[in-house]
Amino acid sequence: MMQRRQLLARTFGTFGALGTLGALSALPRLSVAALPAAGARRFVFVILRGGMDGLSAAPVPGDPAFAAARGPLADFGAPALPLHGPFALNPLLPQMHAMYGQGELVLVHATGLPYRERSHFDAQQVLESGGTRPYELATGWLGRALHGRRAVALETAVPLVLRGDAAVDTWAPSVLPEPSPDLVTRLQAMYRADPALLNALGRARGLRDDPAMADDTAPGYGRGAAVALANKAAEFLQRGSQVAVLDVPGWDTHVNQALPQGALSYNLKTLDAMLAALRDGLQPGGAWRQTVVLVATEFGREVAMNGTRGTDHGSGGAAFVAGGAVNGGCVIADWPGLAPAQRFEGRDLRITTDLRALQRTLLEEHLDVPRAQLDDIVFPGSAKLPRVDLLRA
Repeated sequence: MMQRRQLLARTFGTFGALGTLGALSALPRLSVAALPAAGARRFVFVILRGGMDGLSAAPVPGDPAFAAARGPLADFGAPALPLHGPFALNPLLPQMHAMYGQGELVLVHATGLPYRERSHFDAQQVLESGGTRPYELATGWLGRALHGRRAVALETAVPLVLRGDAAVDTWAPSVLPEPSPDLVTRLQAMYRADPALLNALGRARGLRDDPAMADDTAPGYGRGAAVALANKAAEFLQRGSQVAVLDVPGWDTHVNQALPQGALSYNLKTLDAMLAALRDGLQPGGAWRQTVVLVATEFGREVAMNGTRGTDHGSGGAAFVAGGAVNGGCVIADWPGLAPAQRFEGRDLRITTDLRALQRTLLEEHLDVPRAQLDDIVFPGSAKLPRVDLLRA
């Protein structure tokens, strides 16, 4: 039976779910009844794995110590895109800058987790679990907050952040060719006696037959697979899911960080295009007006450039909150400064805003998660964190 289920999953694309029939029962339901109710709120969490350099994505040229502290990393090859106060955006983020100007993006700077060490694995575990130290919690903060909301992860397995009691859909593009009509007919006959598998097959066929979902590998804005996944996430959110998680690796920039054709430049362009793809994909029907996108990374990077013209693992960094439901066009930061005496341990941007305060606010005010649940279950020990003004009234 598992071989049959795996075959069907591989035939129609890579899907999966925890706590259900495995890969098959998580196939998206595309019937009219599955469409989200008018005004249904959507939430997207974008994880930037590897430790994004917040001072490159969102430089602070108005800080008197910025140029000296960053050295060659303060030169972006083009003028930074101005925000309010001393803050700016990297010139490779023009779509995000436009969202900021339209009141649809908030920059939160000098933010981070209670974790202060520099291990990718431990920091990512804290970022996804919602704990205060690594492996304190075995499930994810978003998974513990779902309570009946349909969620989808745009990857082959359910990430930690979505793990909990609720079943979660997963989706990733298949690398296999389209199934022949004869194979589909044989599968249908094979599963005639198994209602669950027959239903999953029907849903998978519905997905492939839907013109809006037919192109699994289109590069979207030309930024490759990550942007294609953002396009697909928007489609799922238009068709029944209320929560989506996207994973963008490759932000660990120890070497040649400022190269115009380097990994950081590519990733910034990709992030910019991904958010634009989500926006454009959710605007039909007004879904974007009910959407919030949180973009966060596990830690920032050291303020000063290292010996290989990159940056090493740090503490404080930047996060972004975007969407039509966001009270944007502003920067939220209790700015600590970049002079050596103002840095954490003399080397890192000091954290002055706990990332969990953003997460709590968005869950409570956008997804209506009760405060008692946030205090005791979703983010244990976080009850004293302040509310952050992120959403439209």
